[in-house]
Amino acid sequence: MIERKNAAKFGETTATLLGPELKVGDKAPAFSVIAADKSIFTEENLKGKPTIICSIPSVDTGVCDRETKRFNDEAKKLGDKAQIVVISCDLPLRQKSWCGAAGVENARLYSDHKEVSFGNAFGTHMKELRILSRAVFVTDQDAVVRHVEYVPVASNEPDYDKAIEAVKKLM
Repeated sequence: MIERKNAAKFGETTATLLGPELKVGDKAPAFSVIAADKSIFTEENLKGKPTIICSIPSVDTGVCDRETKRFNDEAKKLGDKAQIVVISCDLPLRQKSWCGAAGVENARLYSDHKEVSFGNAFGTHMKELRILSRAVFVTDQDAVVRHVEYVPVASNEPDYDKAIEAVKKLM
């Protein structure tokens, strides 16, 4: 497993990110995450339409809350021409409860709690905390990465406009 030392910061913890640092042009690596309804989402589900994938530490933090709500609003605007998924290590039932309370129904949330499959494949697994770092990826209809943003400090928000612009170019 590739280890990228001092690649992320969460609070006072400087973390090692496990997994590769993806680049534009890379094929989306294999992963498997689960939703509260027990449906599985894999790299195969990226095929067919442009996708924004948000990797977040936890829906229960202020920045993740704002980010997920913002991308939920963007998902509504994009309609069925693109999809937005948010992945964290929160338990699926916690994600479902949070979505209900927050009114999030356009972006889909998936849990990576079991094997940290997504985090290890996309290079967002914070080794010291066993949670995901903040990152945004955009893939095209063939599951090729077209935009990457690893946010090194978890308290910072991603560049929403660049991710939205990247997905719109693919629609």
